[in-house]
Amino acid sequence: MTSPDGPGHPDVSCSDEVRAALDEGRPVVALETTIFSHLGLPSPANGEALTRCLDAIATAGAVPALTAVLDGVARVGLAEAEQERVLGPATKTAERDLGVAVGAGWEFGATTVSASVTLAAAVGIDVFATGGIGGVHRGAGTTGDVSADLGAIARQGVVTVCAGAKIFLDLAATLEYLETLSVPVLGFETDEFPAFYTPHSGLAVPQRVDGVVEAAAVLAAHRRMVGTGAVLAVPIPSADALDAASLHRVMDAALEAAEAEGVTGAAITPFVLARLASATDGDSIPANLALAENNARVAASVAVELAR
Repeated sequence: MTSPDGPGHPDVSCSDEVRAALDEGRPVVALETTIFSHLGLPSPANGEALTRCLDAIATAGAVPALTAVLDGVARVGLAEAEQERVLGPATKTAERDLGVAVGAGWEFGATTVSASVTLAAAVGIDVFATGGIGGVHRGAGTTGDVSADLGAIARQGVVTVCAGAKIFLDLAATLEYLETLSVPVLGFETDEFPAFYTPHSGLAVPQRVDGVVEAAAVLAAHRRMVGTGAVLAVPIPSADALDAASLHRVMDAALEAAEAEGVTGAAITPFVLARLASATDGDSIPANLALAENNARVAASVAVELAR
C-alpha cells in the first residue's frame, strides 16, 4: 500500500512505512535500485546486496526507502512483496528521465544516484546511500562526459553516503567539480578520498569527520548555512578491499577495451564492472557487496543521529 502523494510532492508515491516515519520525524535512508537490477550486480549477488543493505539500515534503527519508477509511478519505499521486482530487467533512470518514465508508463525504471536524490528530496528524506557516485570521466575535456549525479547532488539538499566515486573515473577532476558546485566532501574517519574497491586514491579529502556524531553535526550545520547536498565518503572496510595496484592494471585494460569497442556514456559502467569481475575472478563482487552494506550502515547511523 502507498500514499497517493509524498510530503510536498504530488507526483511521488510514498510507501505507508516511509510516510509514517517521515511524519513522525524518524530516520529514513533512501536507496537507488540500479545496483540491485540486472543493470548492476549479477544474479544472485544483486539479491544478496538488496537484503544486506535493507537489513543494515533496519538494524541501525532507520527505515530503508528504495526508489524506483514502477508502472509509471515514481516511488519512494517499496513493500516487501514488491522488492522482487527491482532484481529484474530494468530501464536505467537518471534525474532527466523521471518525467519520461512517469509519462510513458515505464514498467520498471531503476534509479541512479541523480534520480534517487531527486526523489528523496521530493519527500523530505535527508540521507541517501549508494555504492559509488558518478563523476567526471577521463577525457572529459574532449568529450564533456560528466555524470548528472554531481549536479543533482548539489541541487538536492541530501547527504550522499558512498565509497567515493567509481574507480574508472577521473577522481581528481571529480573532486574539483564538486568543489565548484559547493558540495562538501567529507572523509568518514579517513583523510583520503576512497576509490570504491580500495580505500586509497592518493587524493586528500577537503575535510575529515570522525564518528557519526561529528559527521551529523557538520552535515546539519552545512544544510542550515549552505543548503547544497553533501558527500560523505566512506572507505570500503580494509578486509574487503582489493589490491590497488592490480586493480588499476585491470581497470586500465577494461577502459581500453571499452574504447576499442566504442562503448560510451552510460554503457561504460556495466561494461567496466563486468570486465573487472571477470579479470579478478569474481573478487570485485564480494567487495561491491561489502562496501554497499557498509555505506548503508553508516548512512543509517548518520540518519539516526540527524533525527535526534
